[in-house]
Amino acid sequence: MFSPLPTTSEFETRIGDRDEIYRTCVKQCEEKGHVGTISITHCKFPPDDAHVNSSWYMQEPLYVEWKHLNCRSECRYHCMMQRETEKEAQGLGPVKYHGKWPFKRVFVFQEPVSAAFSALNLLMHFIGWLSFFILVHYKLPLRPQSKRTYYEYTGLWHIYGLLSMNAWFWSAIFHTLDFNLTEKLDYSSAVALLGYSLILSILRVFNVKDEASRVMYAAPVLAFVTTHILYLNFYELDYGWNMKVCLVMGIGQLMIWSLWAGISRHPARLKLWAAVFGCALAMLLEIYDFPPYLGYIDAHALWHFSTIPLTYLWWSFIKADAIYRTSTQIRKVK
Repeated sequence: MFSPLPTTSEFETRIGDRDEIYRTCVKQCEEKGHVGTISITHCKFPPDDAHVNSSWYMQEPLYVEWKHLNCRSECRYHCMMQRETEKEAQGLGPVKYHGKWPFKRVFVFQEPVSAAFSALNLLMHFIGWLSFFILVHYKLPLRPQSKRTYYEYTGLWHIYGLLSMNAWFWSAIFHTLDFNLTEKLDYSSAVALLGYSLILSILRVFNVKDEASRVMYAAPVLAFVTTHILYLNFYELDYGWNMKVCLVMGIGQLMIWSLWAGISRHPARLKLWAAVFGCALAMLLEIYDFPPYLGYIDAHALWHFSTIPLTYLWWSFIKADAIYRTSTQIRKVK
């Protein structure tokens, strides 16, 4: 739950980059190194014989590839903004390019608002996980002989915290620098987190404690998520199909948590209800997309903003669950 869901993308997300005027502009920019009066320094490659007397790093394949990536990125951005200016003068609205709305950059940040909110989500998950770690290992009683926690799901929530921080880290990187590698890392991390969150919801709600049973419950979901990530990375990065998969896994775990909150007598069920209801409302921002306001804030950025307080509430529930289960286990022992 509370993962950086990929943006909604169907046919309309490719309208901008299928525009012949835009495609011609990008092609000419990569060949000539400028868009109108704007010069693109990354597209100015020295002739082959000039490398002989150049610095060693300029002859490295990775450096050359990096310059090509920067050239393509710069050309796409300036051609996109030029095309959008022309369309605005004609009274036409913005369209998506390569699956994303036309955002205005701030320094190196291609989507500054989404990048900032992703970083804040990363910080909130780190604070939540750290407070949970301190609670279960230092504040709550430990088992006398093994010195392990009484809470049966400690390890699972630790993994969840690490996956959450990883997903929001790559979300921040992707919204800062958007190219093929960062896009795949962002999408793969989000899918991995959603899949694991679904597994965790099943294990906690059905109170699965035995390791063999946990493997049995987790195996089908883990197999599907792994296959889906491999499909996205090595076959086709299908935006529409990926959004459907993410929504099904997200809605599935929300239903599991909400049904459990309704029938259980958990002392922190109100926190769980609030977190689930808030997440369900926030997911509407991913379904009902709209262009960026003033070129900076779109529905996806607002989704990232909405998950910041929800993350605090979610970790608050997790800690309350740890306290509740620990007290229950201690009473059984006595």
